[in-house]
Amino acid sequence: MDNIETEVHPFEPYIPPHAKVLIMGTFPPQPKRWSMNFYYPNRTNDFWYMMGLIFFGDRNALLVEGTKEFDLTKIKHLLDDKGIALNDTGHRVRRLQGNASDKFLEIIEPVDLQSLLDRMPDCRNLATTGEKAAGVLASLTDSEPPKMGEYVVSPGGLEIWRMPSTSRAYPLKLEKKAEYYARLFHHVGIL
Repeated sequence: MDNIETEVHPFEPYIPPHAKVLIMGTFPPQPKRWSMNFYYPNRTNDFWYMMGLIFFGDRNALLVEGTKEFDLTKIKHLLDDKGIALNDTGHRVRRLQGNASDKFLEIIEPVDLQSLLDRMPDCRNLATTGEKAAGVLASLTDSEPPKMGEYVVSPGGLEIWRMPSTSRAYPLKLEKKAEYYARLFHHVGIL
């Protein structure tokens, strides 16, 4: 086990001015799976398709027109406009089976949550994209992991949401995933 390489998170936190919600996954897939150098870089992940569906009524709204490539300019404009910050719960990890599955991801060092929150004074809502991230965030906030699509209030007054994973391996249709996230965005007041 000790011979498994550790990885440090490759992306800086994405924190728009006046961020109202922080969405946290576990850790990015291996770089060979990336289609861009940004969060949810895998084209087979539903995150950006879901965001296009929620905010534009079009699953392909955040693609470069006429291609299957994500449009990072459009993505950042959406995040900045709505006050959606992105980071992951794992800062340093080991992939126990060399893949992106949370089941085989060991968190060696979680994210420094307090330093993130210090940079987002308007953010009181944190949402995780999956079960493992929910567990890590619960331990960082001394709270219980919420049920799917619900939130708990941490002792520090944060609203901690658990959303479905946007991985295509998670057996839920894109439209259903979008319904969960749309409830979060309505609650936060950005939809």
